[in-house]
Amino acid sequence: MNIPPPPAGPVLIERPTDPAESPATALPVPDLDLPQSALLSAAAFAARPSSRAGRLFWASFTAFAGFVLSLAAWDFITGLFTRNPLLGYIALSLLVLLLIAAALIALRELAAFARLRRLDDIRRSAETAIAKADLPEARRIADRLVALYGARPEMARAAEKLASRRADQFDADGLLALAETNLLAPLDLAAIQAVEKAARQVALVTAFIPLALADVVTALIANLGMIRRIAEIYGGRSGTLGNWRLTRTVLTHLAATGALAIGDDMIHSVAGGGLLSKLSRRFGEGVVNGALTARVGVAAIEVCRPLPFRATPKPRVTALVQRALTGLFGQSGRGGA
Repeated sequence: MNIPPPPAGPVLIERPTDPAESPATALPVPDLDLPQSALLSAAAFAARPSSRAGRLFWASFTAFAGFVLSLAAWDFITGLFTRNPLLGYIALSLLVLLLIAAALIALRELAAFARLRRLDDIRRSAETAIAKADLPEARRIADRLVALYGARPEMARAAEKLASRRADQFDADGLLALAETNLLAPLDLAAIQAVEKAARQVALVTAFIPLALADVVTALIANLGMIRRIAEIYGGRSGTLGNWRLTRTVLTHLAATGALAIGDDMIHSVAGGGLLSKLSRRFGEGVVNGALTARVGVAAIEVCRPLPFRATPKPRVTALVQRALTGLFGQSGRGGA
């Protein structure tokens, strides 16, 4: 039996295909990866709890650097007194002025920390009064709130309205709810507007400025300014160190509640379903950074607000971002979850 030799070239085997299928009718390859935000990584890094070894290192480094600078200044001034007493007195006067300025800055920072601590004390006292139904404590909290906001010209009418109606409340929850709706509702509106402005700014810069690290720098500046503004709205105006500590507290709060992770469902609801697949990656990152800024703003409101959200609804991130990004990414700006 003679077996034919195998063919020398390649063999083409045709597969039967459905005539209805074509590259034009094939489904698009799904993009499973959402835009990765550098701001998200930076926020997660900043929210990490510091270790004892790290705190010990920075405390030791600060103490050693201060000690070295003090000795250097002392040797410099004493050396000037040895060579020329006039130059020594000039250097000593400049050092005294520097120490006075440093003391004033330190006092300002301590006052800022005291204002933030006052808001924390009021919020903790309010939570305890609500849990224990303590009406006398609720009345003291209402007095503290009136003292905190009554001096503002735009809040004088709200404080008078609270003072006229507080005698009608006979339980702690009702009295604090009255204080929340009268005193904090206008402040909440101003804080939400500050969050929307920051989210819009971060989204625009991320989407339209294709520079390396431009989104991170802009988002950092916008978030720091937003947190500082929210603290000022609620009466906790912070200094430089206070603002950094407040920012870390906000990011720690976000990490503790799991809000740093931006999920696919929230981004798609903000961006209009499959809109991310139709936009460039920079636009997608703009939505992500805007949503993260909004979450940071909501966390800052929760941290700086002297009363927990009970009588008034808590701001929803999705609806807030939709309003902030109205028209930027084809959004209609209607409601949100």
